[in-house]
Amino acid sequence: MAWQDTVAQTVSGLGFDLVDLERSAGGLLRVTIDWPWSEPDPGTEAEERFVTVEDCERVTRQLQYLLEVEGLDYRRLEVGSPGIDRPLRHEVDFRRFVGEQVDITLKAPIGSTGTAVAANRKKFRGVLEPGAVAGQWQIVWSDEPPPKPGQRVSKKRVAAPLQVLAFSLDEIQQARLAPIVNFKGRQSPAARQTPAGPVKAGD
Repeated sequence: MAWQDTVAQTVSGLGFDLVDLERSAGGLLRVTIDWPWSEPDPGTEAEERFVTVEDCERVTRQLQYLLEVEGLDYRRLEVGSPGIDRPLRHEVDFRRFVGEQVDITLKAPIGSTGTAVAANRKKFRGVLEPGAVAGQWQIVWSDEPPPKPGQRVSKKRVAAPLQVLAFSLDEIQQARLAPIVNFKGRQSPAARQTPAGPVKAGD
């Protein structure tokens, strides 16, 4: 069994989802975990459950033992909860973060002509929404720059039109929550997913 499968099965066996897995050339093995999410019933809000330091420590201990058995050569192991730029990899991730700002990179340029979007553009940031047909998603954005602090916006100013990009998951090279920090003291549901920092083991 590949060590990646060992990590995935260990994390799942402890009741968590494996969000991300990285192994650097310097010997760092970084494992990102979260509690599984299920879609709430209509009219109700999803219950938020946070990964704690104790959760990370429990996963770390189990992984250290199993990776030693597997004979994996690494110098340091970090287990933590997702950051504000959490990757979106699966259908359930997209359903979970509908309404959030996301960054997506397409595998190939959209190749459109006759629109305000450049034909060779692959990277987009916008609000994630369900698509018009099953199996599709879309992001909505405006290319109008936000007003600068203290800048007065004329009521006669015509807002830039909204742009919409529809896509399927197999067209995506990478998708992440946009790392946007709200300095007004309010956090989006995405930002509230990150209470626990990484637990480090090694050296």
